[in-house]
Amino acid sequence: MEAVVIVTVLALVQYIYFGVQVGSVRGTSGIKAPAMTGDPLFERTNRVHQNTLEQLIVLIPVMWIFANYVNPLWAAGFGTVYLVGRFIYSAAYRKDPANRSVGFMMSLLPAAVMAIWVLAVAVMSYL
Repeated sequence: MEAVVIVTVLALVQYIYFGVQVGSVRGTSGIKAPAMTGDPLFERTNRVHQNTLEQLIVLIPVMWIFANYVNPLWAAGFGTVYLVGRFIYSAAYRKDPANRSVGFMMSLLPAAVMAIWVLAVAVMSYL
């Protein structure tokens, strides 16, 4: 389970890092809080941060459930794909949002696969 702990903490650190990027771009673009619009790079950077939070809400619980019911190393592996996908998503979205698909899918699919897999295991165990 240590691998799952490591990936979980890395996902949270990645989220913090994306938040720091939002603050940095806010400062360099001159967007004063609480404003959320006005500079395209700020808006895209903020959207990466918010979308990452939306993904974390799914990833963390399903990764832990998957680790418990299926395999912790596989869960950590899926989580690692998510982490790489988030960095790809961030770089692509900040440059040109139209090119974010690869990173988005790399962060969405691991959680979706784990959710479906663990649901199937739970249903088969229940029956």
